[in-house]
Amino acid sequence: MEKKTYKKVDTSLNFVEREKEVIDFWNKNHVFEESMKEREGGEEFSFYDGPPTANGKPHIGHILTRVMKDIIPRYRTMKGCHVLRKAGWDTHGLPVELEVEKLLGMDGKQDIEKYGIEPFIKQCKESVWKYKGEWERMSERVGYWADMEHPYITYDDKYIESVWWALKEIWKKGLLYKGHKIVPYCPRCGTALSSHEVAQGYKDVKETSVFVRFKRKGMENAYFLAWTTTPWTLPSNVALCVNAEEDYAEIETDGARYVLAQALVPSLFEEGTYTTLSVKKGSEYERCEYEPLFPYAEGSYREQAHYVVCDGYVTLTDGTGIVHIAPAFGEDDYRVGQKYGLPVVNMVDERGCFKPAVTDFAGVFVKKADKGIIALLKEKGLLFKELVYEHSYPHCWRCDTPLLYYARESWFIKVTAVKDELLKANNSVNWMPETIKTGRMGNFLENVIDWGLSRDRYWGTPLPVWVCEKCGKVHVIGSKQELKEKCGIEGDIELHRPYIDTCTFACECGGTMKRTPEVIDCWFDSGSMPFAQYHYPFENKDLFDETFPADFISEAVDQTRGWFYTLLVISTILFGKAPFKNCIVLGHVNDKNGVKMSKHKGNVVDPWSVLDKQGADAVRWYFYTSSAPWIPSRFYPEAVSEAQRRYMGPLWNSYAFFVLYAGIDGYDPSKYELKNCKLTLMDRWILSKLNTLVRTVDEGLAQYDITDSARALQDFADVLSNWYVRRGRERYWGKGMTEDKAAAYTTLYTVLTTLAKLTAPFTPFLAEQIYQNLVPNFFADAPKSVHLCSFPVCDGAAIDPDLEKGMDSVLDIVVLGRAARNAGALKNRQPLAEMVVASSRDLDLSDELRGVILDELNIKTMTLTDSADRLVTYKLKPQLKTLGPKYGKLLGGIRAFLDGCNGAEVVAAVKGGGTYKTEINGAEVEFAEEDLLISTESAEGYVSASDKGLTVAVDTRLTPALIDEGIEREIVSKVQNERKTRGFEVTDHIRAYFAAEGDALRVLQARKDAIAKVVLADSVQAEAPAGEADGAEWDINGSKVFCRIEKV
Repeated sequence: MEKKTYKKVDTSLNFVEREKEVIDFWNKNHVFEESMKEREGGEEFSFYDGPPTANGKPHIGHILTRVMKDIIPRYRTMKGCHVLRKAGWDTHGLPVELEVEKLLGMDGKQDIEKYGIEPFIKQCKESVWKYKGEWERMSERVGYWADMEHPYITYDDKYIESVWWALKEIWKKGLLYKGHKIVPYCPRCGTALSSHEVAQGYKDVKETSVFVRFKRKGMENAYFLAWTTTPWTLPSNVALCVNAEEDYAEIETDGARYVLAQALVPSLFEEGTYTTLSVKKGSEYERCEYEPLFPYAEGSYREQAHYVVCDGYVTLTDGTGIVHIAPAFGEDDYRVGQKYGLPVVNMVDERGCFKPAVTDFAGVFVKKADKGIIALLKEKGLLFKELVYEHSYPHCWRCDTPLLYYARESWFIKVTAVKDELLKANNSVNWMPETIKTGRMGNFLENVIDWGLSRDRYWGTPLPVWVCEKCGKVHVIGSKQELKEKCGIEGDIELHRPYIDTCTFACECGGTMKRTPEVIDCWFDSGSMPFAQYHYPFENKDLFDETFPADFISEAVDQTRGWFYTLLVISTILFGKAPFKNCIVLGHVNDKNGVKMSKHKGNVVDPWSVLDKQGADAVRWYFYTSSAPWIPSRFYPEAVSEAQRRYMGPLWNSYAFFVLYAGIDGYDPSKYELKNCKLTLMDRWILSKLNTLVRTVDEGLAQYDITDSARALQDFADVLSNWYVRRGRERYWGKGMTEDKAAAYTTLYTVLTTLAKLTAPFTPFLAEQIYQNLVPNFFADAPKSVHLCSFPVCDGAAIDPDLEKGMDSVLDIVVLGRAARNAGALKNRQPLAEMVVASSRDLDLSDELRGVILDELNIKTMTLTDSADRLVTYKLKPQLKTLGPKYGKLLGGIRAFLDGCNGAEVVAAVKGGGTYKTEINGAEVEFAEEDLLISTESAEGYVSASDKGLTVAVDTRLTPALIDEGIEREIVSKVQNERKTRGFEVTDHIRAYFAAEGDALRVLQARKDAIAKVVLADSVQAEAPAGEADGAEWDINGSKVFCRIEKV
């Protein structure tokens, strides 16, 4: 029969190559596929994967989203749920078109038209897969499990057909319409953008605003004074707007008369430099005429223009209270223009440049023309003042061009009509953090506007709207079958431009129905994924019903007004509810100093530089523990290493320790059960702690509390390695499988295998490595991967709250005991006679727990007391910074009081935010902790340390017997270190030769048998001469010791 063995463990924290071996194991054994197959028929847990665009490289922020999206499906799978994880690719839209334009050396739509739409979209289709391999490699490397063999692809005809179905349903509800509105427009891309796209592209910019003198018609040196932040819109000016209800003053200064809001006069004119001629309501200036600033639009319209209009949107918060109106470039301007029948004068072409009619600036991009327009106003004597100001201005989210607001015809979804339903759907979502519900998302929905759906572009889902060129009738086509039937198409047809641009059919009126040429906002594509990924409603109706709405989604905070918003709008309109139940909104990944990463700042961290050095689990663990997922993280390699050291280090060390000794003793876990083992106090404690941890992590992940769950694991790994394993090392050293050794092995084995399953959703590679070495080799029927195991179940019977509380007290006392030893310069290996523990709280210390404290601190006896008075005296002085301003002249009396008061009584009163009151020189004085400089002195013969209402004092007096015992321990420690230095195995026996003097020689002679037993020495010679070349020399308490060891 083949002997069952453990694979030797490399104790280094170099996990990179080991993780790659795990990936090979997963791929070879199809573990991900098996994990889903095995759970078929189980409770359905639905997860939606937000689709990235594969024509851009993944960055460190994408690793954050990948690892946060991965942990919950892994956990739910281990809990027995069936979790479909269909990957997706966002393949349409401007991002792709811009990349292709760049590749082909194009500059805008006119170049695309020359090149040809068909070859252009073929290039787009190829471009979207440019970095597909990079995305797949990154996803695999970080352990992100999703079905990438059968992804949903937004350019696929089946996906588009589902989107068409959705648009037809929206049209049938009366919510799809064509309107002439002011829309945000990118002149570089030549298309309008939706409000949620605009929300993603704001930048702080410095621009020049101007106060302009509009000359009143038929009056000399009389002007309306207006303010604008967009000088480039002035050539299209047709009116001035005032608030009818506000007061407007006409003032005279330097021979000129100005009309402006009375309240704003002092902000522009110094007192005493002007005379107020009259004050009138704004309504009294209605229809007063003024002369045009520029002649460019002369003769291009028939409507009356260049007069004063009134509207309540004009405020007096800044400027002059008079606003210049250019209906082509502002939503309020357009509305006011419609009210008064003003002409819509647009002197700007689709590329954002002035038209030939603007002779002074023809062909110049409007934003660049600002300086020239200001100079021309100055030359004409019409510039009153210019002012540089900083404000947030929208830029195109993909090409970075400043957006302009144009009056254009576009197709809209009437989102305003379903605002109440949207707010209700939003309120049904468990947003993490909760503030998103009423804050970022709630505010956006409260102020929701209609969704500008159409895009004057080429590569996108075609808008399936056909319009009769004769009668104007509109028809929306909702499937490929309907398209073929209506247009008489034989065979197949691709649902893209230009193929469907020529598809027409007869209208009832005898005219021809032609498709409107636009494509749709690519965000509508991604927002349709809950149903379009399954080609619903044409296929997979049952599958859609099972997986809608999603139980869980997660993306970065910028998707609040992106993917999260479009998902919410589309599903609310189509299905009457939110498409997801729980959403973790992730903060951005910043650099070491909290600064947003960007190429031009040179602070971008290449994800591979970390993955190839520290490994995926370390990166995952950093993101899980550094802060709550929604708080921006500071990412840098040292932080990842620290996260690895704090969790993976102690866990791996505990695992390596077990494998080392279990391998030596041939421990076979299949031969032992915990219930048959005689467990020690420490065993019972760690098993109680383990089951408490199982409960904490299970409950935490069920509530999507990733950070606290991970930190609980980290805290456990620390006490496992640095307390349980360290204190129990000697149990594994003896020969043979004793009853106690079997209990030690079985306890640690149980802890490690349970931890492997607990940590599997967090650190899947580490979990697999531990599991593979500890389980399948010994249990033939065990699942072949840790990720095919069930999540651990808490054994409530194993939990002992009193024991855990008592051990917490032990750890608190030990920390203070070590601090006291350090304060007294007392080495840990030097035994001490006594320690005193003072605490007013119940420490729950049994005799066994007291024994653990004494053994750990190397002290003979312990006394408990409820008062630290006899151990510590307090010296108090006034904190002048706080007491000086409050009590001034009383400081002398305060100083005298503090010198002679009961310090312990005062300190007890002020600790934890309390106060101490007394009377000094006839006045009441109140002290808080920050008012006092508190120092302590230990009682004679003791050193002490205090924290959290606990004081530990150790007796510093040493007897000869204690000193000798300390020397013995020092010698043992030095020999053990020498064994390690020489590379001996822990089971190797040695011979030890010493040359010593003084107390060290005396101790060696008297205690050599005890020393030999601990260091596995078959012989110890205390006086024999030692070789000179290969020994070690030490100073032990002032005595020189020379030692040479050799393997037997």
